[in-house]
Amino acid sequence: MIIFKSINKLNKEVNFKANIGFVPTMGALHKGHISLIKSSKLKCEKTLVSIFVNPSQFNKTNDYKKYPRQMSKDIKILKKLKIDYLLIPKINEIYKNKKNMKIKIDKKDKILCAKFRTGHFEGVLAVIKQFLTYIKSKYMFLGEKDYQQIYLIKKFINNKFKTKIVSCKTIRLKNSLPHSSRNFLLSKDEIIKASLVTKIIKKFYFSCKKNFKNLKKTNDLKKKIESKKIKVEYLEARNKINLSKKIKKSNFKIFISFYINNIRLIDNF
Repeated sequence: MIIFKSINKLNKEVNFKANIGFVPTMGALHKGHISLIKSSKLKCEKTLVSIFVNPSQFNKTNDYKKYPRQMSKDIKILKKLKIDYLLIPKINEIYKNKKNMKIKIDKKDKILCAKFRTGHFEGVLAVIKQFLTYIKSKYMFLGEKDYQQIYLIKKFINNKFKTKIVSCKTIRLKNSLPHSSRNFLLSKDEIIKASLVTKIIKKFYFSCKKNFKNLKKTNDLKKKIESKKIKVEYLEARNKINLSKKIKKSNFKIFISFYINNIRLIDNF
């Protein structure tokens, strides 16, 4: 594994004409990230992983500071996985000025997480633009836990970059909760509490697949979760293709954002 601390050096020394898979991460690696890396290793000749806690996608400074960081542990995990390249860039190299730190998104896309996390996806798209300007990978691997993120990245890079997005299934704990770097900020009891939300949403999703009319009970479900002293930010059914509200039994997906002790978690089914 070759470690690069400069994106310019990486661009000069890596042959991007080869079949290279790119897995962008913010570190605090877990089984979800490992699944993305394994998918890349199966599909591509070489695999590049980045670790960069992107400041422009945090709408709260405190959230950025509290985001879990475990670089030594992450490097050990990546060495064990035998990836080819690791990029750990510096902020001032990724963003040479503040103008580069945000990409505007359409008003119609300011839904779900984009509605409640002002500037979040604008920051995500900005870092993806900076990465793909230098990293000419054939594929980029992203997890479906961040479903809206994948949708917006695909929309943004279309006709701008040749890199193709590979969407990978959400990897979950035995209790159904999706793996997330933010889980490291939760206690065991809080993990159990969070998993309860996932189980409720999963059960509701399958009941709606059987009887689509059950979707009318979404507000009742929200109240049920909140009765357990869990703050629900949003709970919505959306079209899984374009995230519109034009849904039917064959194309709906349920999205939720909720808080466990001030830690924001998301899920979808």
